[in-house]
Amino acid sequence: MLTLLGATTVVLVAGAPWMSPAAAGGTTLKSPQNVEVYIVDDTFILRWNRSNPSIRNVTFSAYYQTLGNDIWLKLPGCQSVANTTCDFSSLKLNVYDKVKLRIRAEEGNNTSPWHNIDSFTLFEKAQIGPPKVHLEAEDKAIIINISLPGVRDSVMWALDSSSFTYSLDIWKNSSSGERRTETVYSRDKIYNLSPETTYCLKVKARLLPRKNGIYSPVHCIKTPVANKLPPPENIRLDAKNHIFVLRWDYPYGSVKWGHARPNVTFQAQWLYAYLKKIPGDSSGKWKQIPGCKNVHTTHCVFPQNTFRKGIYLIRVQASDGNTTSVWSKEEKFDAQLQITLLPPVITMKSTNDVSLRVYISAPEESENKPVNQNFPLIYEIVFWENTSNAERKIREKKTDFTFSKLKPLTEYCVKARALIEDDKWNKSSGFSDTVCEKTKPGNTSRTWLIAGICAAIFSIPVVIYVVKLLLRCISYVFFPSSKPPSTIDEYFSEPPLWNLLLLTSEEQTERCFIIENTNTISAVEETNQTDEDHKKYSSQTSQDSGNYSNEDESGGSKFSEEFLQQESE
Repeated sequence: MLTLLGATTVVLVAGAPWMSPAAAGGTTLKSPQNVEVYIVDDTFILRWNRSNPSIRNVTFSAYYQTLGNDIWLKLPGCQSVANTTCDFSSLKLNVYDKVKLRIRAEEGNNTSPWHNIDSFTLFEKAQIGPPKVHLEAEDKAIIINISLPGVRDSVMWALDSSSFTYSLDIWKNSSSGERRTETVYSRDKIYNLSPETTYCLKVKARLLPRKNGIYSPVHCIKTPVANKLPPPENIRLDAKNHIFVLRWDYPYGSVKWGHARPNVTFQAQWLYAYLKKIPGDSSGKWKQIPGCKNVHTTHCVFPQNTFRKGIYLIRVQASDGNTTSVWSKEEKFDAQLQITLLPPVITMKSTNDVSLRVYISAPEESENKPVNQNFPLIYEIVFWENTSNAERKIREKKTDFTFSKLKPLTEYCVKARALIEDDKWNKSSGFSDTVCEKTKPGNTSRTWLIAGICAAIFSIPVVIYVVKLLLRCISYVFFPSSKPPSTIDEYFSEPPLWNLLLLTSEEQTERCFIIENTNTISAVEETNQTDEDHKKYSSQTSQDSGNYSNEDESGGSKFSEEFLQQESE
C-alpha cells in the first residue's frame, strides 16, 4: 500500500512540468509597446501597440498620477479597452500641471507589467488644430473671420486666446502657382484683389515661440462687381505742432468712375489695434475721429491728445448722397512715433554771483501741454564760451537750471533740443536758436578791488619800515659804530678808564701845524720829547687795539700854546 502511494506521488510530481503556465498561475502577457500621448486642442488621445497580437481577449487599462499625489487613479475613458487607443478628454485637470501615466495589458486575472510614461503637462504635449474659417466677399477684398482652434470654450487655449496669430495662403482659383502669404487677425480683410474673381485660401494658427498649427481646409469665394463709389486709398497721418493731419487719396473728377465731380464727403474712424487680436467681431468698437466727419477735402485735422500712448488703426470711407464706399484699408500707426517735437525756446539771465540762469519752455506751451504730459521730455543743453569752441553738454529733465562759477564779464552762449527717450525708440527735436549773455562783474571782482586799495594804503608804512631797515643795514656795514662791544664796556666801566675811550662820534682829529724856518735839530728834539710823552700814555694800553688819545677836549690847544712859546724863545 505504501509502495503504491509512493509510486503515485512520484507520478504527480513528475507530471508537474508539463502543466500549462496559465493554469499554474504564471504570467504570459507583455506590456504594451510604443505608447504615445497625442493631444490636439482639447482632445486627449492615448495610443499604443499590442505586444502579443496572437493572444485574444486582451484588454488594456491606464492610470494617472498628478505631481505631489502618490495615489494612482483610473484614467477616464481608458479602462478595459479592447482597442489600441483611448480618449481621456474628459479628464479635468489644470493643463499646466505635471501628469504621469501608466498602462498594462489584461487577460482575465492575468496582467502584464506596467508601461510607464514620463511626466509631462497637457499644454506641453498639445498641438494647435486647424482653425474654423468664414469668408465674406467685398469690393476688391475678402473679409475673413477666424475662430480660435478647439472647442468654443477651449480649456487648452483659454489663457492664450489673444496671443494667437494666423498665417493665410491665398491664390486665384484659376492659378496654380501665384500664391501670397499674409499675417492676419482673427477678423481681418484681404485687400488688393480683383473684382468678379474666385479666390481660394487656407489658414493656420501660430502661438509663439514654437507652436505652429495645422492648416484648415481650403475655402473659396468669388469677389463681387466693383462698387460705383471707390474707397479712399493711401491713408497717412502727419504730426504738426500740437495737431494731427490725416490725409488720403481719392480720384476727384475721374471719368473712370463715371462722375464729372461727385459731391463726395468723407469720414474717418479709429480703433485700438489690440482689439483686433481678441476673437470676435470688433466692427461695433470703431470710434469717430473728431473733426473728420462729413469733410469735403482729402484731409482732416484733429488734436494730438485724441490719441494717448498706444497703437491704433484708422480707416476712411467716402459717401455721395445715399451711396457709400466700402471702408479703406486699415492703417496702423503708433501715436508716439507720430509726435513731432519742435525746438524749445530758451531765455538766459545773468546773476550777481557770476552765474547764468537758463529757462526752457516749449513753443506754444499752452497748446502743447497735453503732448508733454503724455510724453515726458528731456532737454539736451549745449553751453560754451563765445570765444571758445569747447562745448559742454548736459541733459536735464527740469526746465530751470544754473551754470555757476563762470568768468566775470565774459559772454557765454547756449542752445538746447527736446528729447523723448523710450525703451522702443528715441526721438528728438532740432536745436533751438542760440542765445548769448554776458556775465556780471560779481562780488569777486569787487572784493579784489577793495583788497587792492587796502593793500595800497597799508603798504606805505611797510615800505617805509623796509627802507629804514635797509638803510640801517647799509650804515652798519659801511659805517660801523665806534661804540665798543659790550664785553669791552664791562672792563671800562670806571669813569677814568671810560674817559680814555674815544667814541667814534667824539673822536677828534689830531691838529697839525706847518712850521716854516725852524731849526731842524730843535724840531727833532721836540719831536723826540713828544714821542716820549706819548709812550708814557700808550704804554698803559699797549694790549688794547682801540684808538685812544692823551688829550682831553682842551688838551690839544694847551700843548700847542706851549710848543709855540718854546719855538718863539
